Amino acid sequence: MCGIAGWYSDKEKISDNVDIINKMSQTLCRRGPDEHGMYLDNNVCLLHRRLTVIDPETGKQPMTRHLGDRCVTIVYNGELYNTNELREELEKYGYDFAGHSDTEVLLKSYIHWGGECINKLNGIFAFTVFDSKDRSLFMARDPIGVKPFFYYQYDSGLLFASEIKSLLANPIVKPQIDEQGLMELFFLGPGRTNGGGIFKGVGELLPGECCLYKDGKLTKKRYFKIKAREHTHNKNQTIEHVRFLLTDAIERQLISDVPLCTFLSGGLDSSIISNVASNYFKRKGKILDTYSVNYTDNKKYFQKSLFQPNSDEDFIDIMTEHIGSNHHQVIIDNTDLYNALFDAVKARDLPGMVDVDSSLLLFCKEVKKDFTAALSGECADELFGGYPWYHNNDILFEECFPWSRSQEIRRSILKNGALPKGEEYVHERYLKTCRETDFLPSDTPHQKRMREMFMLNFNWFMQTLLDRKDRCSMYNGLEVRVPFCDYRIVSYAFNMPWELKALNGREKGIVRKAFSDMLPEKITWRKKSPYPKTHNPLYLKLTSQGAMNVIGDKTSPLHELLDKNGVLAIIENPNEISSPWYGQLMRAPQILAYITQLDYWFKEYKVEIV
Repeated sequence: MCGIAGWYSDKEKISDNVDIINKMSQTLCRRGPDEHGMYLDNNVCLLHRRLTVIDPETGKQPMTRHLGDRCVTIVYNGELYNTNELREELEKYGYDFAGHSDTEVLLKSYIHWGGECINKLNGIFAFTVFDSKDRSLFMARDPIGVKPFFYYQYDSGLLFASEIKSLLANPIVKPQIDEQGLMELFFLGPGRTNGGGIFKGVGELLPGECCLYKDGKLTKKRYFKIKAREHTHNKNQTIEHVRFLLTDAIERQLISDVPLCTFLSGGLDSSIISNVASNYFKRKGKILDTYSVNYTDNKKYFQKSLFQPNSDEDFIDIMTEHIGSNHHQVIIDNTDLYNALFDAVKARDLPGMVDVDSSLLLFCKEVKKDFTAALSGECADELFGGYPWYHNNDILFEECFPWSRSQEIRRSILKNGALPKGEEYVHERYLKTCRETDFLPSDTPHQKRMREMFMLNFNWFMQTLLDRKDRCSMYNGLEVRVPFCDYRIVSYAFNMPWELKALNGREKGIVRKAFSDMLPEKITWRKKSPYPKTHNPLYLKLTSQGAMNVIGDKTSPLHELLDKNGVLAIIENPNEISSPWYGQLMRAPQILAYITQLDYWFKEYKVEIV
């Protein structure tokens, strides 16, 4: 895992701007703390910051191979999980390899198959290849969007990077935001529309998208789309195939030349991953290390709810005893959790999922002390119907994002007349996703709606979580892999009939059944519980004070946007929030934290509203 960036121009001599190039590289040092590299030609520069995981010696980047007078250079962020198969295939074509890195395999795949190589890759990746033969850049992002890829096109060139901060380090890119960007922040945030980066002019490769930049023209292509197909397996075959796909994805992602652990919450998804990983480790004579997160005094203040029916501790104990792992619990102090909100903004370059981000950032910081790579159960709920909104027919057919059904709370904190088209903007984004969903002619209205719900979750909620996971982990130089995001699993889950996916009427019923003989019964049938959050009233006190500081600051960039009385209403009546801001966890303390993050983001990034 790494950070990449680059600069290409048809008209400028980029090599004269080494100071700017170094600043772009420096912004990514947390993603790649081990090494840095640069390829610099007159009008092209490729930058790489490395977190060493596979093949320390021969996997260095930028990686260049010469074929006569042709020079092909790659910068790459990610992991390939079918490296061995690709290497064996390329060896049959006469290629040899200096080491065992996936970078060399990817580069030679491009040399052999050109841009079509992306159809052969199983992994999480964002990469750019410069080909001296036609002076072109080929860029691609993995099918699911696990690894980030942002870009900025201007009159005489193109900039790209793993993170927006690297683009902003170049004076060509201005930290500006227009009305559309404001509507993204206030009416969709912490989600955002795929393909954009909030800052004016900043774009993003979509999941499953590649592009060619040549002669000043950027040509995009979607090489992977989630397509509707007939599900031909019966119940038993489906159970067997789900178990095969997940086990195969997990075991492929356990390959590492550095210490690797798993995250374990005691929920179904992390328990499956940890169980498979533990068995894999035992076959190699090793013991798996597992990690969980909690908060100071959380047991004292925990309150059951529809979304969070029980806490994790007892279930973690059951699993660690079952698999015999060496378990570590990270306890986060609530004041530290609040203070980390600001680093979380710098990690994401945007306001985010507030304490869900800052807790992950602090958690990963602790894990990084002993490990460089980890596996996490992210995204199973989006793919296999784990959220309550999949199962509530009163919500299922509403024409809205189910995790943010009402815009009332968002509107309440804005001054009268501010962003008047906000609700309309959100609804159009919702409709666009539904329109682009693929169906079969034979689909019933319910089947069509379940496909739409899948795509709403995939394109929005899941992308927000993946964005969070990448940025907060890589901010600490920790690589986190997500086996449920294997493109084979995503495609299979999309086409699975709901009665199989929700087998026995349970959320993720098919996954439960597929691993029921592997897990303790209490784990297999545990009701879904979300990422743990703090219940300590101290956190509400801290976020309330933070929001008070914002609305009391007449110099705040938010002064002309925020309605003071609307914010005070949340502070004074935190338990009267009828509908969460976003998802299951963003209620009063998190809304106040989001306001604090917004203010900090505008100031720290010197954002100008245009």
